[in-house]
Amino acid sequence: MIDVLLVLNTGSSSLKFEVFAYNKLDRLAKGKVTGIGSRARLDATIEETGAVIGEPLAADDHETAMRAVITLIDRYDDGWRMVATVHRIVHGGENFVAPVVVTPDVLTELETLVPLAPLHQPYNLAGIAASDRLADAPDIACFDTAFHAGQAPVFKTFAVEEALREKGIRRYGFHGLSYDWIARVLARDYPDVAKGRVVAGHLGNGASLCAMIGGRSINTTMGMTALDGLPMGSRSGAIDAGAVTYMMRSFGLSVEEVERMLYERSGLKGLSGISNDVKTLLESNDPRAAFTLDYFALKVAQYAAMMATSMGGIDAFVFTGGIGENAAPVREAILSRLAFLQPFRTLVIAANEERMMAIHAKALLAT
Repeated sequence: MIDVLLVLNTGSSSLKFEVFAYNKLDRLAKGKVTGIGSRARLDATIEETGAVIGEPLAADDHETAMRAVITLIDRYDDGWRMVATVHRIVHGGENFVAPVVVTPDVLTELETLVPLAPLHQPYNLAGIAASDRLADAPDIACFDTAFHAGQAPVFKTFAVEEALREKGIRRYGFHGLSYDWIARVLARDYPDVAKGRVVAGHLGNGASLCAMIGGRSINTTMGMTALDGLPMGSRSGAIDAGAVTYMMRSFGLSVEEVERMLYERSGLKGLSGISNDVKTLLESNDPRAAFTLDYFALKVAQYAAMMATSMGGIDAFVFTGGIGENAAPVREAILSRLAFLQPFRTLVIAANEERMMAIHAKALLAT
């Protein structure tokens, strides 16, 4: 019998999972259910045996997808005993600054944060609800905001009146599990870099930067929600708040319409009118694609300079995420715009939020 951790990352129409051996955190299986609610499909690899699974699936909701994952594990495991199901939760608000075992009270509080992360939080919580009904193991929540919780007030405060600040109107930051992993890899493999002033860029369909010293978050580009900062795949990034109120007043847009526009129809997708996929844009001859990539590189460089200012300089830039790891022309375009800064080291480190979640869960269960 092998004790294992099931790590889940639940999206609006997908359920990604990995299974780790509890003892040494070796990965035993990985996979995903995609197309939940439409043309669902289950793809997985059982790394212990090399088995590769790919099959269509009737999955109308996250509970059905979760049932398929558990059935798969039961079918292919080699005496695995699930000791916990670990969930990525995008927003932990002010109170959740470390992983926690999910209780009804925890779940109730997390539901109040749905308006702050409407693209992610509802589905993260749907994953918890599904596993709670189907998996005979405690649920553990790991938060994308937690890594930034120790930032100094000057970096997480909005210039609004105190009454609003007291109600939690402040900057939280996201992609914390990714940055936590980067900090861990730097400490292990590049200890000299880890001690210095690092700008880490999680550049993917969601994108942000983080200023780190000694493995601690100093500043980050995302704010109260995951809409702020860099332009992203379909999210606008930073936009003049006055532009939002103008659109509502002059065009008669509702809150829901503005939210949908800024989260789903903006960013690289809205700017190019072509796609939110950087690979597609790199391969396109359309001048709008070139402009969009140039715009993205410029904004990343501008915000990187902001992160460097937060630390009094930069000693290394670390790229991670789908764009950061795979789009060399985009990396080069960003770095060329930062050439005016003193020389700094450049690294590319593969993202591994799932392993970071497993590490956190094991530490929590050991306490």
